[in-house]
Amino acid sequence: MNKHNEEETSSYHQPVLLREVIDSLNIKADGIYIDCTFGGGGHAKEILAHLGSGGRLIAFDQDDDAKVNLPKDERILFIPQNFRHLQRFLKLHKIPPVDGVLADLGVSSYQFDQATRGFSTRFEGALDMRMDQRQSLKASDVINTYQEEKLHKMFELYGEVTNAKSLAKTITDIRKTLPIATISQFKSAIHNLVKGNPNKYFAQVFQALRIEVNDEFGSLKDMLSQLPTVMKKGGRISIITFHSLEDRLVKNFFKKGDFKEIEENPFMNTETSSPFKKVTKKPVTPTEEELKVNPRSRSAKLRVAVFLPED
Repeated sequence: MNKHNEEETSSYHQPVLLREVIDSLNIKADGIYIDCTFGGGGHAKEILAHLGSGGRLIAFDQDDDAKVNLPKDERILFIPQNFRHLQRFLKLHKIPPVDGVLADLGVSSYQFDQATRGFSTRFEGALDMRMDQRQSLKASDVINTYQEEKLHKMFELYGEVTNAKSLAKTITDIRKTLPIATISQFKSAIHNLVKGNPNKYFAQVFQALRIEVNDEFGSLKDMLSQLPTVMKKGGRISIITFHSLEDRLVKNFFKKGDFKEIEENPFMNTETSSPFKKVTKKPVTPTEEELKVNPRSRSAKLRVAVFLPED
């Protein structure tokens, strides 16, 4: 685990939409809340400030480095796991139904700024990108072992890369002679394929890789699907997304209440009733003031719903 001094810890990650998140959770002093993505602890710290002595906060984070940001506070329980295991660990720790759940799906500034983690195109380092260092699959494994068609679909779907097909072919051709292990090797290998702004292009490619390595959509779906089993009636769920694919997934879940595919039948009413009622019609986005202080918040969108199942 990396050690950080106090200054580093405080700049680990600037909490996005902090005021809006706290308002959206409608925090009760004696309530139980879950922070699915503890990270730098910015949101958690503010939630704790609104809780009384009888309140509790359950914090999940699969990244071992996040532990250094834990406050000395007996009201917080830290669970070093992916939030896809929400239900399992709440049951293990005998946590009753909760009053609110927060998930900030962005990669922390700290993770982006650590060259050894391989998340950023700005540094040289190994193609890693694992949020959870305990898992075996790295970005270099994806690049060097996935079949061309699988790479094509990954870049197209997760990165919305316009020339995903030729990108996948180039990667599979180059790796035949030399495995691609580092960020500079990878950028050099695909340099001639860059379309438009190079920074934007590489950001899309790296986003697709990161989503695949960490099974981000699978984890998000798992977590959302478990919410009805862990929440109190009237509980709030607040989710911050950073790209359109995640946002669409959250929006549709709140609308339908699950991820089941329903076959269209013209003779039947297939409308489902979701136990989640939207609090915000449109997603909440950062103010001009926040964008000036934290430019990385520019693509953040907050969606809020209240859990109101039919009795």
